[in-house]
Amino acid sequence: MSENWTEIKITVPASKADLAGDIANMTVPHGIYIEDYSDLEEKAMEIAHIDLIDEDLLAKDRTKAIVHVYISPEDNPAEAVSFLEERLNACGVEYSIDRASCAMDDWLNNWKKYFKPISVGKKLLIRPIWEDDFDNMGRAVLNLEPGLAFGTGTHETTRLCMELIEEYMVPGVDFLDVGCGSGILSVAALLLGAESAVGVDIDPLAVKTALENARLNSVDSKFTGICGNLADKVSGKYQVIAANIVADIVIELSRSVPEFLAPDGVYIISGIIDTREQDVLDALEDRFTVIQRKAERGWVAMALKAIVR
Repeated sequence: MSENWTEIKITVPASKADLAGDIANMTVPHGIYIEDYSDLEEKAMEIAHIDLIDEDLLAKDRTKAIVHVYISPEDNPAEAVSFLEERLNACGVEYSIDRASCAMDDWLNNWKKYFKPISVGKKLLIRPIWEDDFDNMGRAVLNLEPGLAFGTGTHETTRLCMELIEEYMVPGVDFLDVGCGSGILSVAALLLGAESAVGVDIDPLAVKTALENARLNSVDSKFTGICGNLADKVSGKYQVIAANIVADIVIELSRSVPEFLAPDGVYIISGIIDTREQDVLDALEDRFTVIQRKAERGWVAMALKAIVR
């Protein structure tokens, strides 16, 4: 592996290895590696049909698992770490994160040279603020300073969510973004005609970044940033609600979403690995119906409407 790559190691209780792995998979397109020795003897017998195990392996901590994530030079390690911390906190997973293989200054800045203006959907162009030479191609320009928050628009989950927002956004609606990260979805909604947007995130740094991105796009008078867990501090009704988070949190959040969704409103969910799609659908079937589905490279986003009883 090139020395320019960054290795991120997340240590979690062994019982949370699969959940942490699902969260980590969202940060990279090429897979992760999980060290989990909780059932070492059973696996050795099952796979290799032997009961003689190296002493170094036997000495491993059976109560912990380590998830290894490798971030390429063109990606943003700071964004990945922020995302991991936010989602692990939201899931109540105890963890520690170790960053290796690259100096901090490098992984904070090297990726920027690869992040160029990108078009999303039919109406938007995401422009990192350090890029001045670009053609907006007649699109609305979303100026973005990702900082240390998740949400550059380069990840499939964010793009799919933005495409659905574009399709269901009509002028004058109120928009709610749960797990707002950099605020990219809220800013996009406002540029597409929303009357107001509320962004909620458990990470105060993410909320600060979202407020700054709203200011950069001259929509700060219409944006409210809230530091809180899911919808705990939210009030009011919204015609469009978006949640670009992981499957387990989508399931948890969706229990309270109908309380905030305006009549005939649209609930947009993303960040769902295709292997968890059916789990999400099973959990939502008595509350929502799917009106549109988008998928890309193993990620799924859906637009939903509440079932009226």
